[in-house]
Order: sequence, then C-alpha cells, then structure tokens
Amino acid sequence: MPRESRRQPRPHNCSTGEGDVMVSQPRPRITPGRLRELGPFNWAAWQVLSRASGTADAQVFSTLGRAGRLFRGWLHFSGMLMPGGRLRRHETELVILRVAHLRDCEYETDHHIRLGRRAGVTPEILERIRAGAGAEGWTDKHRALLAAVDQLVSTRDIDDAAWEHLSTYYDDRRLIEIVLLVNQYEGLASTITTLRIRRDDF
Repeated sequence: MPRESRRQPRPHNCSTGEGDVMVSQPRPRITPGRLRELGPFNWAAWQVLSRASGTADAQVFSTLGRAGRLFRGWLHFSGMLMPGGRLRRHETELVILRVAHLRDCEYETDHHIRLGRRAGVTPEILERIRAGAGAEGWTDKHRALLAAVDQLVSTRDIDDAAWEHLSTYYDDRRLIEIVLLVNQYEGLASTITTLRIRRDDF
C-alpha cells in the first residue's frame, strides 16, 4: 500500500451548468477508495493513472474506482476517446478544455492543461480556448469545432448550419466522435460536481 500524501487536496470547483458555481466542499460525498474499496485491478489502475497524471492520488479514479466493473467499462470507453480516438490529439484537447471552461470544471482544466501542453496547447491557445470560437487566431476548422462544442453544451444540440460547417472538415466517424467526446467530458464534469471530487495536488 503506498504512503498517503500528507498534503490536503485543493478544493473542488465545478459549475452546475446553470450559472452557479459549487463552492469548496469540506469533504467528498464518497471517500476515495484504496485497495480494500477498489479491489486489486482498480487499485492498480488508479496507481498507474495517478503516476501518469503526475499526482499521488488522481481522485477521480480513486473515487469512480469504487464502482467495480462499471469503472473498468467507463475507463475503456474513455480511453477509446482519449487518447485512442481518431481526432488529432491537439483537437481532442481543444474540445476537452473548452468543455471544462464552459462547465467551470477546474478538475478537468487542471489535468488537461498539462495534457494539452504535450499536444501543443500553448498558454496563448489556452487563452483563446477560454475566449471561444470568436477569438482571433483560430483556423476556420477549429472555429467550427469550438462553435459546435459551445452549441452542444449550451443547447444539447448542434444546429444545421453549425453541423454543415463542421462537416466540411470532419468525416462521419470523427463527427460522431466529437459528439461523444463533448458529452463524455460534460458528463464527467457533472459527476465531479455531484460527488464533490476534490482537485488533485501536483
């Protein structure tokens, strides 16, 4: 069993999606698990994923890992989208970081700033992601991508004009992947909010 970190994790802050922001919570609703709660497979996965994330405890995994087989199925699905998707990794990170910004989900933002850096998301690009599709400097392809993300998060749909614009740059398989990717990370933001998962220490 690894030694527990003595540092207190940073408070979680993730939007409800209705304009309100969850304030710091004194404790998570479900305590992150260890070997007994996670079981050997999920415990090993949590250890590997935490190390890969650069933290002693990636709390989204030590929390969701308590769901047993469901966690493993979710992890497989998540991995097929990121890093195993057909979109370029840079574009995947643009989508995830925009969703995280729209949902004010600092947990997702913390991790994907780090991951995005490896995929070429510079501080200047990060500021453009926060500004949205209307910011100067985007290619038309990435402007179409971010506009579609915004519509899907805000209306749960993409209108015909935005879909046609997006379709000029992405084939059918990637269009499906974009919709699934947005909903995966918006759903994860909701899960983080509801379970009061705390931000990780790096």
